[in-house]
Amino acid sequence: METTDAGRRRMLRAAGGILLLKPGTVFGYQANSKVEIGLVGCGGRGNWIAPLFVEHAGARVVAAADVIRARLETTRDKLKVDAGRAYHGPDAHLELAHSKLDAVVIESPPYFHPAHASSAVDAGRHVFCAKPIAVDVPDTRNFLAAGERARAKGLSFFVDFQSRARPVFRELVERIARGDIGRVAMAQVFYYANRPWTDRSTPDMDAGQKRIVNWLGDRAISGDIIVEQNIHVIDMANWYLGGHPLKASGTGGRANWAGTKSDWGDSWDHFTVNYWYPEGVHASFSSHQLSGRFSDLCVRCFGVGGCADTHYGGAVRILAEDRARAWNGAEKDDTFTGGCVDNIKTFIESVRAGKPVHNAAVAAESNLTAILGRMAAYRGGTVTWEEMQASTEKYQAELKLNW
Repeated sequence: METTDAGRRRMLRAAGGILLLKPGTVFGYQANSKVEIGLVGCGGRGNWIAPLFVEHAGARVVAAADVIRARLETTRDKLKVDAGRAYHGPDAHLELAHSKLDAVVIESPPYFHPAHASSAVDAGRHVFCAKPIAVDVPDTRNFLAAGERARAKGLSFFVDFQSRARPVFRELVERIARGDIGRVAMAQVFYYANRPWTDRSTPDMDAGQKRIVNWLGDRAISGDIIVEQNIHVIDMANWYLGGHPLKASGTGGRANWAGTKSDWGDSWDHFTVNYWYPEGVHASFSSHQLSGRFSDLCVRCFGVGGCADTHYGGAVRILAEDRARAWNGAEKDDTFTGGCVDNIKTFIESVRAGKPVHNAAVAAESNLTAILGRMAAYRGGTVTWEEMQASTEKYQAELKLNW
């Protein structure tokens, strides 16, 4: 049997992009002692997260896929994946999804998440996906539709938002809801960080590969920093305030990085957005990737009874006028790694127990909130939730995906 990349692609395309399997064909946990997963995306996050599935949830990584062969081979060696289960090229995610495994872990750049999630669900695989789920409104809908198909098939479909997994944040939300700071009137939301990318390209790379290795700074592939990175605190704000905003106004831009390794791409490196939530609640949001001299991910909610002061990876507490309602939840929460491990355990146990978990609707709401802020900032004016939802703008990366 032909097992080369070209041969596998011909097999897929002969079936209209989907391998011809008999209805009801079952791969995975029923026939194995461990939940078997495949990794799509062999970059830094993929190589960091895949071993956590093994260490903390007893899963087994059996396949990997990427469009850059060198990265795929490095990851295959690290994860001890059989050479025949390392899929390369534009159809790699399809080949992986239709191979023998239970679940697909998606750690590719955000532009590809809807297509990768859809192919996994259509192949009958459970899905664990990094945030954000998409870079534009049409593909957010496509991701949500894939989640609905997963639900109909009895598959887990789970997006990795870490703060929602942590007990201290869950208790904080309960305390806000029961009125420990009074009715929330306003919120302060910010994500301040150093620049997470520099030009990682080499002289032998073509323009497309250069964009992929530098995808964090590429607006079409990442969704810009407000969607790709800042969504963490935007999701927390929605969670605390019980829903999405009605409208947003904003501004932002990009600093002058001329002559530095960070002078690459077209993403902005600072945003300032005002969000209007229902019942007259206002949230001021700002973010930057300018300097690491002050870095923090923070959401504060204020009411006449006090303040909920929370930090991703830091302190979580309530400062209340009524001292009986004051609460020191945590001095420093392990949100980044601990939340990810919590989500991995939840996901793998759901697969093992046959009790699917789903959070696509919440993930889509937060994704659209970030896109709303981006649209308002790009416009330099006000955009309503309804106007944002009606957007048909589709980002096009136009990459060959084979290096």
